[in-house]
Amino acid sequence: MGINANKISLLIKEEIKEFENDIKKSNDIGTVVTIGDGIALIYGLEKAMLGELILFNDDDYGIVMNLEEDSVLVALLKNTNTIKEGDKVKRTKEVIACPVGDALLGRVVDALGRPIDGKGEIDYKETSPIEKIAPGIMARESVNEPLETGILTIDSMIPIGKGQRELLIGDRQTGKTTIAIDTILNQKGRDVICIYVAIGQKNANVAAIYEKLERNGSMEYSVIVNATASEISPLQYIAPYTGVTMAEYWCKQGKDVLIVFDDLSKHAVSYRALSLLLKRSPGREAYPGDIFYLHSRLLERCVKLNEKNGGGSITALPIVETQAGDISSYIPTNVISITDGQIFLKTDLFNAGQRPAIDIGLSVSRVGSAAQFKGVKKVSSSLKMEIANFNDLLAFTQFGSDLDENTKDIIRHGKALMEVLKQNQNSPLSYLEEVVYLFAAKNRYLDDLEIAYIKPFLKKLYLRISTHYKSLLDEIDKTKDIKKPQRDELRKIIEEFKGELDLHNGIE
Repeated sequence: MGINANKISLLIKEEIKEFENDIKKSNDIGTVVTIGDGIALIYGLEKAMLGELILFNDDDYGIVMNLEEDSVLVALLKNTNTIKEGDKVKRTKEVIACPVGDALLGRVVDALGRPIDGKGEIDYKETSPIEKIAPGIMARESVNEPLETGILTIDSMIPIGKGQRELLIGDRQTGKTTIAIDTILNQKGRDVICIYVAIGQKNANVAAIYEKLERNGSMEYSVIVNATASEISPLQYIAPYTGVTMAEYWCKQGKDVLIVFDDLSKHAVSYRALSLLLKRSPGREAYPGDIFYLHSRLLERCVKLNEKNGGGSITALPIVETQAGDISSYIPTNVISITDGQIFLKTDLFNAGQRPAIDIGLSVSRVGSAAQFKGVKKVSSSLKMEIANFNDLLAFTQFGSDLDENTKDIIRHGKALMEVLKQNQNSPLSYLEEVVYLFAAKNRYLDDLEIAYIKPFLKKLYLRISTHYKSLLDEIDKTKDIKKPQRDELRKIIEEFKGELDLHNGIE
């Protein structure tokens, strides 16, 4: 019987193909070697990718965190007791992704984008990987448009621009979250989408924030991503990346987005716990060596895109908690070096009744007046210097010694300024209110008033101007500037208003 070379060749090719398929299948299926503390050591999965989703059972997933020579370490995304040693696991060949789109607005979701507000499923049309490379320099442009917070101290002296990353830093219970929430409330009607990412917070606190936003009609343009303290470390770790991925969807459509990370201290702690379980070498303060990269790759994705790339922006307000005001510790210094400025809140100021308790000396915006309307810039140009002078001279008043008239004037003016800068929570000011308040303070119309009368005086003054001189305010609002004719008219109005009041008997 003759040998057919073509048939033999075909048989060999089929055998090789079957062998390759077997190898491919073996690369896609692994075995659980050990499982504990939410970390699974899996033998096999030679082709697994870093950050890939691994399927354990029907609905138990994990994320590949470590790639080793003949095994991978996978962090589970759910507390479960159903996985045991010897179980087979499969690759999904997909990196971890979250839903994006307008369907998310008004919803509360977990770190994977799944609804947790009891309002049913989210009808999203697409998903996006949570880990992405940040836009390059050529896709960006300089921050040049203000993001109004409605908080007088910030808008006047530490302005935030669209596309900026401004750190909120201070001890616990000093008002960091309040500033962030007030900024979200102030975006109503300004066409800015807001995302609040809660990392390691109590469920009750997040529920209270939701109620506040819902009550003020702010959930219409907001999303809450919630990975609370009760969640496992991997979910707390991925939550901020989920939030910024959602933000990028709107940013690429040319929209402005504000994202709050509350807070990155707890995010770093969750990553430290995860890294220690993964047996990564601990470094300073037991944090792994890549902790800086953790936050830099997150915050670099917050951007102001140029017109060629849609002109959208993502403004970040990361929050970091300090211990006893120590901003020189590891995580605070890391995040300070990544961001474009910081707003430092001080416990002493908070306890003294200065709310918001912002330390003007340590707070800075590296974008500065480039992201500020001309009107506010003109009426607040010397504000920081005047407050610094006041704080320097304030120590002298404690000795009770006689002071010269110039020193008394500086102290009197400083006290009036500090009173003007006090603001209740959930009470953001409009641009026009800020201009009027600061103009009256800068030109020393408040220095001769009793401290208790300053706030009522300003409210009544603004009511008078908005009622009887609306055209003046319309002009200032239209140009976002306050020119000499308007300044002269404003002086005349304030002087007339003061003349009508009986300041000795209080301001009704």
